[in-house]
Amino acid sequence: MNKKEIFRKNAKIKIQKFTKIGRFKRDKLIVDKLEKLIIKGKYKDILLYVPLSHEVDTMQLIKRIRSKVNIYVPFMEGVSFKMVEFRLPLFRKKFNIREPKNSYARVPKIDLAIVPVLGVDGAFKRIGFGKGMYDRFFESLQSSPKVVFVQLGECFTQEFLCESHDIRADIYITPYITKKRKK
Repeated sequence: MNKKEIFRKNAKIKIQKFTKIGRFKRDKLIVDKLEKLIIKGKYKDILLYVPLSHEVDTMQLIKRIRSKVNIYVPFMEGVSFKMVEFRLPLFRKKFNIREPKNSYARVPKIDLAIVPVLGVDGAFKRIGFGKGMYDRFFESLQSSPKVVFVQLGECFTQEFLCESHDIRADIYITPYITKKRKK
């Protein structure tokens, strides 16, 4: 196992603890921070995600901001995904992920992307589940949105574990820590 795989394994164990201890409070603190960021930055076209059980509950945020901004979520297609407009109902798909129905509408350029992480390395790069879906998706974008990584608790290392193709955040938000990448 390489260092990144070891970090990923340890982060999964840590994340399971975060989902059990003070979960409601952790979600609320992060959602409040995200809402303030969106309002302050005047973001209008936002990529969010429909959460899995170990991820920050973005459904609270979606309910709060849905009438004020355009929200898009990932729709899995093969080894990557495309963005579709968030709309109900949601359907369960591969990996137990909930998604809206597919849409063939043209999606505008997003100005903010909120992305779940398992961990973050010293270069502010994402350590996810190892499938590379977000990496392939971001590589396909014509322009780069502001990227925010969110997590129920801090799993950060100063080491550089990621590769050149891994996506990088501008901001990393946990309930008790907000870090901005030094430019």
